[in-house]
Amino acid sequence: MGSENQSSVSEFLLLGLPMRPGQQRGFFTLFLGMYLTTVLGNLLIILLIRLDSRLHTPMYFFLSHLAFSDISLSSVTVPKMLTNMQTRQQSIPYVGCIAQMYFFMFFASVDNFLLPVMAYDRYVAICHPLHYTTIMSEGLCVLLVAGSWILSCAHVLLHTLLLVRLSFCADNTISHFFCDLTALLKLSCSDISVNELVVFTEAGMLLFLPLCIILGSYVRIATIIFRVPSTKGLYKAFSTCGSHLFVVSLYYGTIAGVYIFSSSWDSKDITASVMYTVVTPMLNPFIYSLRNRDIKQALEMCVNRVNVFKRQSLHPLIAVRSK
Repeated sequence: MGSENQSSVSEFLLLGLPMRPGQQRGFFTLFLGMYLTTVLGNLLIILLIRLDSRLHTPMYFFLSHLAFSDISLSSVTVPKMLTNMQTRQQSIPYVGCIAQMYFFMFFASVDNFLLPVMAYDRYVAICHPLHYTTIMSEGLCVLLVAGSWILSCAHVLLHTLLLVRLSFCADNTISHFFCDLTALLKLSCSDISVNELVVFTEAGMLLFLPLCIILGSYVRIATIIFRVPSTKGLYKAFSTCGSHLFVVSLYYGTIAGVYIFSSSWDSKDITASVMYTVVTPMLNPFIYSLRNRDIKQALEMCVNRVNVFKRQSLHPLIAVRSK
């Protein structure tokens, strides 16, 4: 990055969400509640998976990484947005803006790779149950997760290096609540043709291929379940695959609308960004985990352990008082 680029813009201004001044308190409460739900829900999933040995399986191994990624994804953008709402301090340093964009794209990419990995795991479990433990070995699971993190790092590093070579001149106002790649490219006074080409090709391919894997896995799962002539099997297909596909459609649909099909940055793109930065990470614990029977049993066992510990702790105090 040249000295001219460093001296041209030292900070950016984040305009935040398109809302009226009277709506600010309501939006602050809403997003604070959604963020706390995201953090607590995903932390609960990670804790239960760590404590219950019955959940030490490939499916929940992937879920724990997805939960951590969702917490990080929301934490990159939402706290800054909430702080700006309260302090009305809209500025963010140039380095901080680039760092926020990098980590946001990084954790979004991790989600993008983990979702097809989880869909493939369910495909193997339902379509090849006798060979599940052989196919989904510990080594393969670690390789799939490590590959998701490494590919995400390489993918985001490419876009970041292409971005920091650009110059930002007079206009430093970002019409968004965080430093998004598309919004930054629109502010640049340099030639962004290479950046746009990479976004449409490399980023588009990384969105299209995982989505194809997810859809293909769910189609195969539905085909297997529909072969079983039972109402219970059909209900399981619609309740499981349907809810998962809803979150997948919400996630990939909004990302594709913002980064691939959008020609002008407006309030619709900001609303779509809220869906995959705030709403989807909040829904994932409920869709993928809290509706799961194993997770419910682990939660009940954890609550029972806490109650037993409380009774054991209070028993000596009660005995002393009785004397």
